[in-house]
Amino acid sequence: MSKNVVIIGGGIIGLCSAYYLQKEGHQVTIVDQSNLNTGASYVNAGYLSPSHIIPLSAPGVMKKGLKWMFDKSSPLYIKPRLNLDFLRWAWAFNKSCTQSHVDKVAPVIRDISVLSQELYSDIKAEEKFRFHYEKKGLLMLCQTEKVLEEEVCTANLASALGLSAKEVSLDDIKKVEPNCHIDAIGAAYFECDQHTTPHEFMEEMKTYLKHAGVLFYTNEKVVDLKVSGGHIVSIKTDKQDLKADEFVLAAGSWSDKLSKKLGIKLLLQAGKGYRINTTKDTGISIPAILCEAKVAVTPMNGFTRFAGTMEIAGINHHINKTRVEAIARATKRYYPNIELTREEKNEAECGLRPVSPDGLPYLGRSQKCDNLIIAAGHAMMGWSMGTATGKLVSELISEQKPSLDLTYYHPDRTF
Repeated sequence: MSKNVVIIGGGIIGLCSAYYLQKEGHQVTIVDQSNLNTGASYVNAGYLSPSHIIPLSAPGVMKKGLKWMFDKSSPLYIKPRLNLDFLRWAWAFNKSCTQSHVDKVAPVIRDISVLSQELYSDIKAEEKFRFHYEKKGLLMLCQTEKVLEEEVCTANLASALGLSAKEVSLDDIKKVEPNCHIDAIGAAYFECDQHTTPHEFMEEMKTYLKHAGVLFYTNEKVVDLKVSGGHIVSIKTDKQDLKADEFVLAAGSWSDKLSKKLGIKLLLQAGKGYRINTTKDTGISIPAILCEAKVAVTPMNGFTRFAGTMEIAGINHHINKTRVEAIARATKRYYPNIELTREEKNEAECGLRPVSPDGLPYLGRSQKCDNLIIAAGHAMMGWSMGTATGKLVSELISEQKPSLDLTYYHPDRTF
Protein backbone atom coordinates (compact mmCIF):
# COMPACT_ATOMS: atom_id res chain seq x y z
CA MET A 1 0.00 0.00 0.00
CA SER A 2 1.36 3.39 -1.02
CA LYS A 3 1.97 5.79 1.86
CA ASN A 4 2.74 9.47 2.13
CA VAL A 5 6.12 9.74 3.87
CA VAL A 6 7.91 12.83 5.17
CA ILE A 7 11.64 12.51 5.85
CA ILE A 8 13.18 15.03 8.24
CA GLY A 9 16.78 15.37 7.08
CA GLY A 10 18.38 15.36 3.64
CA GLY A 11 21.80 13.88 4.39
CA ILE A 12 22.99 10.47 3.20
CA ILE A 13 20.47 8.65 5.45
CA GLY A 14 17.53 10.79 4.31
CA LEU A 15 18.36 10.50 0.62
CA CYS A 16 18.88 6.74 0.73
CA SER A 17 15.63 6.29 2.65
CA ALA A 18 13.85 8.34 -0.01
CA TYR A 19 15.44 6.26 -2.77
CA TYR A 20 14.18 2.94 -1.48
CA LEU A 21 10.80 4.32 -0.41
CA GLN A 22 10.01 5.74 -3.84
CA LYS A 23 11.10 2.43 -5.38
CA GLU A 24 8.33 0.82 -3.31
CA GLY A 25 5.79 3.28 -4.66
CA HIS A 26 5.51 5.62 -1.70
CA GLN A 27 5.05 9.38 -2.03
CA VAL A 28 8.10 10.99 -0.43
CA THR A 29 8.89 14.49 0.82
CA ILE A 30 12.26 15.55 2.24
CA VAL A 31 12.52 18.61 4.49
CA ASP A 32 15.89 19.94 5.61
CA GLN A 33 17.06 23.08 7.40
CA SER A 34 20.03 23.49 5.02
CA ASN A 35 20.37 23.96 1.28
CA LEU A 36 21.61 20.36 0.96
CA ASN A 37 25.19 20.95 -0.11
CA THR A 38 27.07 21.05 3.20
CA GLY A 39 27.52 18.98 6.32
CA ALA A 40 28.88 15.57 7.27
CA SER A 41 27.47 13.87 4.16
CA TYR A 42 29.70 16.11 2.00
CA VAL A 43 32.91 16.46 4.01
CA ASN A 44 33.42 12.85 5.16
CA ALA A 45 36.24 10.53 4.12
CA GLY A 46 34.03 8.62 1.68
CA TYR A 47 34.83 5.21 3.18
CA LEU A 48 32.64 2.14 2.82
CA SER A 49 34.36 0.37 5.66
CA PRO A 50 33.40 -3.00 7.09
CA SER A 51 36.87 -2.75 8.66
CA HIS A 52 35.51 -0.27 11.23
CA ILE A 53 34.07 -3.05 13.38
CA ILE A 54 35.42 -1.51 16.60
CA PRO A 55 32.97 1.15 17.88
CA LEU A 56 34.16 4.50 19.20
CA SER A 57 33.16 3.25 22.66
CA ALA A 58 36.02 0.76 22.92
CA PRO A 59 38.10 -0.28 25.94
CA GLY A 60 40.45 2.52 27.04
CA VAL A 61 38.81 5.26 24.97
CA MET A 62 37.31 7.09 27.94
CA LYS A 63 40.70 7.09 29.67
CA LYS A 64 42.28 8.56 26.53
CA GLY A 65 39.45 11.06 26.28
CA LEU A 66 40.09 12.31 29.81
CA LYS A 67 43.82 12.56 29.04
CA TRP A 68 43.12 14.51 25.84
CA MET A 69 40.46 16.74 27.39
CA PHE A 70 42.92 19.58 27.85
CA ASP A 71 44.55 19.19 24.44
CA LYS A 72 42.47 20.90 21.74
CA SER A 73 44.63 19.34 19.01
CA SER A 74 44.01 15.75 20.18
CA PRO A 75 42.28 13.20 17.89
CA LEU A 76 39.38 12.92 20.36
CA TYR A 77 38.31 16.02 22.25
CA ILE A 78 35.41 15.87 24.68
CA LYS A 79 34.56 19.31 26.01
CA PRO A 80 33.54 19.05 29.68
CA ARG A 81 30.30 20.85 30.47
CA LEU A 82 27.50 20.81 33.03
CA ASN A 83 24.76 19.78 30.65
CA LEU A 84 22.37 16.99 31.67
CA ASP A 85 22.09 15.49 28.16
CA PHE A 86 25.88 15.43 27.82
CA LEU A 87 26.37 13.90 31.27
CA ARG A 88 23.85 11.15 30.53
CA TRP A 89 25.56 10.45 27.23
CA ALA A 90 29.02 10.39 28.84
CA TRP A 91 27.84 7.96 31.53
CA ALA A 92 26.35 5.62 28.92
CA PHE A 93 29.43 5.96 26.69
CA ASN A 94 31.70 4.98 29.57
CA LYS A 95 29.53 1.93 30.34
CA SER A 96 29.91 0.79 26.71
CA CYS A 97 33.72 0.92 26.74
CA THR A 98 34.17 -2.79 27.41
CA GLN A 99 35.56 -5.74 25.48
CA SER A 100 32.29 -7.64 25.86
CA HIS A 101 30.50 -4.75 24.14
CA VAL A 102 33.00 -4.80 21.26
CA ASP A 103 32.57 -8.56 20.88
CA LYS A 104 28.79 -8.15 20.77
CA VAL A 105 28.54 -5.29 18.25
CA ALA A 106 31.43 -6.09 15.86
CA PRO A 107 29.38 -8.62 13.83
CA VAL A 108 26.43 -6.19 13.82
CA ILE A 109 28.60 -3.39 12.41
CA ARG A 110 30.06 -5.80 9.85
CA ASP A 111 26.67 -6.93 8.58
CA ILE A 112 25.19 -3.47 7.95
CA SER A 113 28.45 -2.20 6.42
CA VAL A 114 28.77 -5.14 4.02
CA LEU A 115 25.13 -4.79 2.99
CA SER A 116 25.71 -1.08 2.34
CA GLN A 117 28.67 -1.83 0.07
CA GLU A 118 26.54 -4.18 -1.99
CA LEU A 119 23.74 -1.64 -2.25
CA TYR A 120 26.04 1.23 -3.33
CA SER A 121 27.26 -1.03 -6.12
CA ASP A 122 23.71 -2.06 -7.04
CA ILE A 123 22.50 1.56 -7.17
CA LYS A 124 25.38 2.61 -9.39
CA ALA A 125 24.70 -0.21 -11.84
CA GLU A 126 20.90 0.02 -11.84
CA GLU A 127 20.65 3.79 -12.19
CA LYS A 128 23.77 4.14 -14.35
CA PHE A 129 25.23 6.65 -11.88
CA ARG A 130 28.75 7.84 -12.60
CA PHE A 131 29.95 8.74 -9.09
CA HIS A 132 33.56 7.82 -8.28
CA TYR A 133 33.68 4.42 -6.56
CA GLU A 134 36.78 2.25 -6.13
CA LYS A 135 37.55 -1.03 -4.39
CA LYS A 136 41.17 -0.65 -3.30
CA GLY A 137 40.97 -1.40 0.40
CA LEU A 138 42.26 0.63 3.34
CA LEU A 139 45.75 0.85 4.85
CA MET A 140 45.99 1.40 8.62
CA LEU A 141 49.43 3.03 8.68
CA CYS A 142 51.37 2.73 11.94
CA GLN A 143 54.52 4.44 13.20
CA THR A 144 54.85 2.61 16.53
CA GLU A 145 55.02 -1.06 17.46
CA LYS A 146 52.29 -0.70 20.08
CA VAL A 147 49.73 0.73 17.67
CA LEU A 148 50.71 -1.72 14.94
CA GLU A 149 50.06 -4.57 17.36
CA GLU A 150 46.61 -3.14 18.13
CA GLU A 151 45.75 -2.76 14.45
CA VAL A 152 46.90 -6.29 13.64
CA CYS A 153 44.64 -7.56 16.44
CA THR A 154 41.72 -5.73 14.80
CA ALA A 155 42.67 -7.21 11.43
CA ASN A 156 42.69 -10.67 12.98
CA LEU A 157 39.25 -10.06 14.46
CA ALA A 158 38.01 -8.88 11.07
CA SER A 159 39.43 -11.99 9.42
CA ALA A 160 37.67 -14.17 12.00
CA LEU A 161 34.44 -12.39 11.00
CA GLY A 162 34.99 -13.26 7.34
CA LEU A 163 36.46 -9.94 6.18
CA SER A 164 39.59 -9.76 4.03
CA ALA A 165 42.34 -8.24 6.20
CA LYS A 166 46.03 -8.87 6.85
CA GLU A 167 49.24 -7.38 8.22
CA VAL A 168 51.63 -5.83 5.69
CA SER A 169 55.27 -4.77 6.02
CA LEU A 170 56.80 -1.48 4.92
CA ASP A 171 58.06 -3.24 1.77
CA ASP A 172 54.51 -4.41 1.07
CA ILE A 173 53.26 -0.84 1.50
CA LYS A 174 55.83 0.41 -1.01
CA LYS A 175 54.66 -2.16 -3.54
CA VAL A 176 51.01 -1.06 -3.40
CA GLU A 177 51.84 2.66 -3.00
CA PRO A 178 54.95 3.15 -5.17
CA ASN A 179 54.32 6.80 -6.05
CA CYS A 180 54.46 8.41 -2.62
CA HIS A 181 56.88 8.26 0.29
CA ILE A 182 55.27 6.92 3.47
CA ASP A 183 56.87 7.08 6.90
CA ALA A 184 55.50 3.99 8.67
CA ILE A 185 56.81 0.73 10.11
CA GLY A 186 53.92 -1.35 8.81
CA ALA A 187 50.16 -1.51 8.48
CA ALA A 188 47.04 -3.55 8.64
CA TYR A 189 45.54 -3.79 5.17
CA PHE A 190 41.77 -4.18 4.94
CA GLU A 191 41.22 -5.34 1.38
CA CYS A 192 37.49 -5.50 2.11
CA ASP A 193 37.10 -1.71 2.17
CA GLN A 194 36.01 0.61 -0.64
CA HIS A 195 35.85 4.36 -1.16
CA THR A 196 33.90 7.06 -2.98
CA THR A 197 33.80 10.80 -3.63
CA PRO A 198 30.82 11.78 -1.43
CA HIS A 199 29.51 14.93 -3.14
CA GLU A 200 29.29 13.10 -6.47
CA PHE A 201 26.96 10.46 -5.04
CA MET A 202 24.89 13.06 -3.21
CA GLU A 203 24.41 15.23 -6.31
CA GLU A 204 23.46 12.30 -8.53
CA MET A 205 21.05 10.96 -5.92
CA LYS A 206 19.33 14.34 -5.45
CA THR A 207 18.92 14.73 -9.21
CA TYR A 208 17.52 11.21 -9.52
CA LEU A 209 15.06 11.69 -6.64
CA LYS A 210 13.75 14.98 -8.03
CA HIS A 211 13.13 13.36 -11.41
CA ALA A 212 11.41 10.45 -9.62
CA GLY A 213 8.92 12.84 -8.02
CA VAL A 214 10.37 13.24 -4.53
CA LEU A 215 9.57 16.69 -3.13
CA PHE A 216 12.34 18.73 -1.51
CA TYR A 217 11.82 21.57 0.97
CA THR A 218 15.22 23.08 1.72
CA ASN A 219 16.27 25.85 4.10
CA GLU A 220 13.19 24.88 6.10
CA LYS A 221 13.47 24.02 9.78
CA VAL A 222 11.11 21.67 11.61
CA VAL A 223 10.05 23.51 14.76
CA ASP A 224 7.28 21.36 16.20
CA LEU A 225 5.31 18.13 15.92
CA LYS A 226 1.55 17.77 16.30
CA VAL A 227 0.93 14.50 18.13
CA SER A 228 -2.27 12.73 19.11
CA GLY A 229 -2.31 9.44 21.04
CA GLY A 230 1.26 8.46 20.19
CA HIS A 231 0.70 9.30 16.52
CA ILE A 232 2.25 12.20 14.59
CA VAL A 233 -0.52 14.07 12.79
CA SER A 234 1.73 16.66 11.16
CA ILE A 235 5.01 18.49 11.50
CA LYS A 236 5.30 22.26 11.66
CA THR A 237 8.20 23.94 9.90
CA ASP A 238 9.07 27.63 9.95
CA LYS A 239 7.14 27.91 6.65
CA GLN A 240 4.29 25.39 6.60
CA ASP A 241 2.56 22.34 8.11
CA LEU A 242 3.19 18.94 6.53
CA LYS A 243 0.90 15.95 7.00
CA ALA A 244 1.85 12.35 6.25
CA ASP A 245 1.09 8.72 7.04
CA GLU A 246 4.66 8.02 8.15
CA PHE A 247 7.61 10.15 9.24
CA VAL A 248 11.34 9.41 9.22
CA LEU A 249 13.62 11.22 11.65
CA ALA A 250 17.02 11.36 9.94
CA ALA A 251 18.16 14.77 11.13
CA GLY A 252 21.63 13.70 12.24
CA SER A 253 22.95 15.58 15.26
CA TRP A 254 19.65 17.47 15.60
CA SER A 255 17.53 14.30 15.89
CA ASP A 256 17.43 14.21 19.69
CA LYS A 257 16.00 17.75 19.82
CA LEU A 258 12.93 16.64 17.88
CA SER A 259 12.62 13.24 19.54
CA LYS A 260 12.26 14.98 22.91
CA LYS A 261 8.97 16.43 21.72
CA LEU A 262 7.68 12.86 21.58
CA GLY A 263 9.08 11.91 24.98
CA ILE A 264 11.82 9.84 23.31
CA LYS A 265 15.21 10.35 24.94
CA LEU A 266 17.84 9.64 22.30
CA LEU A 267 21.32 9.90 23.80
CA LEU A 268 23.19 11.76 21.06
CA GLN A 269 26.14 14.10 20.90
CA ALA A 270 27.41 16.00 17.88
CA GLY A 271 30.92 14.89 16.95
CA LYS A 272 32.61 17.48 14.76
CA GLY A 273 35.04 16.32 12.09
CA TYR A 274 37.22 18.38 9.73
CA ARG A 275 38.49 17.94 6.22
CA ILE A 276 41.25 19.51 4.11
CA ASN A 277 41.38 18.99 0.34
CA THR A 278 44.36 19.33 -1.99
CA THR A 279 44.24 19.19 -5.78
CA LYS A 280 47.97 18.73 -6.22
CA ASP A 281 49.28 15.30 -7.20
CA THR A 282 50.03 13.44 -3.96
CA GLY A 283 50.79 10.07 -5.54
CA ILE A 284 48.36 8.47 -3.09
CA SER A 285 46.17 5.80 -4.68
CA ILE A 286 44.95 3.77 -1.68
CA PRO A 287 42.94 5.21 1.22
CA ALA A 288 44.73 5.18 4.56
CA ILE A 289 44.24 5.99 8.19
CA LEU A 290 47.21 7.51 10.00
CA CYS A 291 46.62 5.48 13.11
CA GLU A 292 48.44 7.37 15.84
CA ALA A 293 46.95 10.66 14.63
CA LYS A 294 43.49 9.27 13.72
CA VAL A 295 43.53 11.04 10.35
CA ALA A 296 41.84 9.59 7.27
CA VAL A 297 43.35 10.00 3.80
CA THR A 298 41.28 9.44 0.67
CA PRO A 299 42.27 9.79 -3.00
CA MET A 300 39.04 11.18 -4.46
CA ASN A 301 38.07 12.19 -7.97
CA GLY A 302 40.45 15.06 -8.81
CA PHE A 303 41.73 15.70 -5.29
CA THR A 304 43.00 14.07 -2.10
CA ARG A 305 41.09 14.53 1.15
CA PHE A 306 42.61 14.54 4.65
CA ALA A 307 39.96 14.25 7.34
CA GLY A 308 39.89 13.68 11.04
CA THR A 309 39.25 14.47 14.68
CA MET A 310 36.21 13.78 16.84
CA GLU A 311 35.31 16.96 18.69
CA ILE A 312 32.37 16.46 21.04
CA ALA A 313 31.59 20.02 22.07
CA GLY A 314 27.93 20.61 21.24
CA ILE A 315 26.31 21.75 18.01
CA ASN A 316 28.41 24.44 16.34
CA HIS A 317 30.23 24.91 13.04
CA HIS A 318 33.18 26.88 14.34
CA ILE A 319 36.41 25.94 12.55
CA ASN A 320 39.06 25.32 15.18
CA LYS A 321 42.33 26.22 13.45
CA THR A 322 44.31 24.21 16.01
CA ARG A 323 42.57 21.03 14.93
CA VAL A 324 43.03 21.83 11.25
CA GLU A 325 46.75 22.32 11.87
CA ALA A 326 46.86 18.97 13.70
CA ILE A 327 45.54 17.22 10.58
CA ALA A 328 48.11 19.04 8.40
CA ARG A 329 50.98 18.13 10.75
CA ALA A 330 49.93 14.49 10.82
CA THR A 331 49.85 14.44 7.02
CA LYS A 332 53.42 15.74 6.86
CA ARG A 333 54.53 13.23 9.50
CA TYR A 334 53.32 10.20 7.54
CA TYR A 335 53.77 11.63 4.03
CA PRO A 336 56.97 13.74 4.33
CA ASN A 337 56.72 14.99 0.76
CA ILE A 338 53.21 16.41 1.18
CA GLU A 339 52.88 19.93 2.53
CA LEU A 340 49.34 21.29 2.80
CA THR A 341 49.28 24.99 1.95
CA ARG A 342 47.91 27.83 4.04
CA GLU A 343 45.18 28.36 1.44
CA GLU A 344 44.15 24.69 1.59
CA LYS A 345 43.99 24.84 5.39
CA ASN A 346 42.00 28.08 5.28
CA GLU A 347 39.44 26.34 3.09
CA ALA A 348 38.93 23.51 5.60
CA GLU A 349 35.33 22.57 6.33
CA CYS A 350 33.63 20.67 9.12
CA GLY A 351 30.62 18.42 9.60
CA LEU A 352 28.68 17.20 12.62
CA ARG A 353 28.29 13.45 13.12
CA PRO A 354 25.57 12.17 15.49
CA VAL A 355 27.29 9.95 18.06
CA SER A 356 25.34 7.42 20.11
CA PRO A 357 26.94 6.09 23.33
CA ASP A 358 27.42 2.51 22.10
CA GLY A 359 28.61 3.05 18.53
CA LEU A 360 25.39 1.78 16.93
CA PRO A 361 22.76 3.92 15.23
CA TYR A 362 19.17 4.24 16.38
CA LEU A 363 17.08 2.51 13.74
CA GLY A 364 13.45 1.52 14.09
CA ARG A 365 10.19 2.51 15.76
CA SER A 366 9.94 3.72 19.33
CA GLN A 367 7.07 2.36 21.37
CA LYS A 368 6.15 5.98 22.07
CA CYS A 369 5.17 6.77 18.47
CA ASP A 370 3.55 4.39 16.00
CA ASN A 371 4.23 6.25 12.74
CA LEU A 372 7.82 7.39 13.19
CA ILE A 373 10.98 5.62 12.05
CA ILE A 374 14.14 6.90 13.73
CA ALA A 375 17.34 6.63 11.66
CA ALA A 376 20.12 8.56 13.39
CA GLY A 377 23.25 8.20 15.50
CA HIS A 378 25.62 6.61 12.96
CA ALA A 379 28.65 8.63 14.17
CA MET A 380 31.58 8.19 11.76
CA MET A 381 29.81 5.34 9.95
CA GLY A 382 26.95 7.24 8.35
CA TRP A 383 28.49 7.01 4.90
CA SER A 384 29.41 3.34 5.35
CA MET A 385 25.91 2.45 6.56
CA GLY A 386 23.87 4.90 4.49
CA THR A 387 22.39 2.72 1.75
CA ALA A 388 21.61 -0.19 4.10
CA THR A 389 19.93 2.17 6.55
CA GLY A 390 17.78 3.59 3.76
CA LYS A 391 16.73 0.13 2.65
CA LEU A 392 15.87 -0.92 6.20
CA VAL A 393 13.78 2.23 6.70
CA SER A 394 11.86 1.43 3.52
CA GLU A 395 11.32 -2.18 4.56
CA LEU A 396 9.87 -1.11 7.91
CA ILE A 397 7.48 1.39 6.34
CA SER A 398 6.52 -1.08 3.59
CA GLU A 399 5.86 -3.72 6.28
CA GLN A 400 8.42 -6.10 4.81
CA LYS A 401 10.78 -8.36 6.68
CA PRO A 402 13.97 -6.34 7.37
CA SER A 403 17.13 -7.45 5.59
CA LEU A 404 18.93 -7.44 8.96
CA ASP A 405 18.02 -8.13 12.57
CA LEU A 406 17.30 -4.70 14.07
CA THR A 407 17.37 -5.76 17.73
CA TYR A 408 20.62 -3.98 18.58
CA TYR A 409 19.53 -0.76 16.86
CA HIS A 410 16.26 -0.27 18.76
CA PRO A 411 15.71 3.43 19.60
CA ASP A 412 14.28 2.53 23.04
CA ARG A 413 17.33 0.52 24.10
CA THR A 414 18.83 1.28 27.49
CA PHE A 415 22.47 1.75 28.38
